[in-house]
Amino acid sequence: MVVVLLDSLNRHLLGPYGASEFDTPNIDRLAARSLRFTRHLAGSLPCIPARHDILCGALDFLWKPWGSVEVWEDAITAQLADAGVTTALVTDHPHLFETGGENYHTDFTAWTYLRGGESDPWRTRGDPSWAGAPVLPAASATPPKPYDLSRTWFRDEADFPGPRTMTAAADWLRHQAPTEDRFLLFVDEFDPHEPFDTPEPWASRYDPGWTGPRLIWPPYGSRIVETGVLTADQARHVRANYGAKLSMIDHWLGTVLDAMDDTDRWRDTAFVLCTDHGHYLGERDLFGKPNVPVYRELGHIPLLVAWPGQPARQVDALTTSVDLHATLADVFGVRAAHRTHGRSLRPLITGEVPAVRDHLLCGVWGRQVQVVDAHRMYSRAPVGSNFPLALWSNRWSTMPRPGHPQHRLPRPDRRAELATMPGSDVPVICQPFAPGDLLPFHAIDVETDRHRLFDLDTDPEQAVDLAGSAAERDAVDLLRHALVAVDAPAEQLQRLGLE
Repeated sequence: MVVVLLDSLNRHLLGPYGASEFDTPNIDRLAARSLRFTRHLAGSLPCIPARHDILCGALDFLWKPWGSVEVWEDAITAQLADAGVTTALVTDHPHLFETGGENYHTDFTAWTYLRGGESDPWRTRGDPSWAGAPVLPAASATPPKPYDLSRTWFRDEADFPGPRTMTAAADWLRHQAPTEDRFLLFVDEFDPHEPFDTPEPWASRYDPGWTGPRLIWPPYGSRIVETGVLTADQARHVRANYGAKLSMIDHWLGTVLDAMDDTDRWRDTAFVLCTDHGHYLGERDLFGKPNVPVYRELGHIPLLVAWPGQPARQVDALTTSVDLHATLADVFGVRAAHRTHGRSLRPLITGEVPAVRDHLLCGVWGRQVQVVDAHRMYSRAPVGSNFPLALWSNRWSTMPRPGHPQHRLPRPDRRAELATMPGSDVPVICQPFAPGDLLPFHAIDVETDRHRLFDLDTDPEQAVDLAGSAAERDAVDLLRHALVAVDAPAEQLQRLGLE
């Protein structure tokens, strides 16, 4: 199997899903031979929690905001190693090598890290010998990020991290992939995640009239144009820069597809294109991944699966990220020792069943919790206040935020207790939080007492909120049932008013 994860890949901007705003000819090319999943949704968000869903198979967001593989579980690569499966990771994703993500790569047979992306501390100063070429003038991040220095060292398009990652993945398929043994190639590509930085001709492709430094760092928040954070022209420009990066990485994805063609891999190798989540680009006047419910633009994500012997077709069954882990386990005949939440997609792919699940959970730790079934999406906020709230982890970390030391996660204190995770007897630190505590930033300023309910059959754009109607009672019951079914922590039901 080959799994290519493109970070922040917006389903609603891809050609196979009916979009035409940006060009994605190689994703279109892959879709022409793939099963196109139309109701695939994120589980745990953002980046590292989503990778935990895929590589460990257990929902992360109900217990912690961001973190490594824990001591009571293994990434699937550990079971694959025991089964004699060769595994390779090719990535430019900086978070996999920072505190909180640093052990997802360790059980791969081999791994390659291409340096220079977003928060990667790759260089200590800019390149004085190559200033301005091919990199175009761009506004720095606030506060500055390592990429603002790294970008000055790229001498041509092929030096950017995304192109180097795709080139390395294609090289592995051509020269290192086993000829007879089973293998998993996992390509964790950070593009089209910000910074939305590209050289020409991509940079001007969708906004040729822009003058001045390019805006490659999108703001995160709501009411961005309304409150003047961006002008309408600036908002359009940021969106165009996302499109430029999307089209550039699509171009380099073509090198991986070429390698599949040239080595005749399609006959015996499944190829999966997926993502962790989307990225708001002005829809609902939102940008980034702000502290709002997980609307369709962020949570309804693409999934393309090219499967040997299966014709291209549309699959409308409900699926989510942990199901990718279950599918890998099914294909290679391995089983996790820890509790998981996924359902294998294999019987959907082979046409044996019309569905593998009837609902799913989605969310960010410390924020709203979403439940989705065949007909509705219900987002429930904390009731009264965002407490009680607790973090469950033995590998104490949260998402690093360079330049914001005040958001460093405090150490556990004397209020912490030892508890156990569902399906495990390994003691785990459960750290409660109270009003006045410094919280992981995901849980700061969370909206309370504001629930949302959408009928996905009649309102797929999620524009008409039905919360407060008689239909909400059934949605509340479904959410309670879904949380109890995964043995969610008691404080989650309490903070949502569901105990």
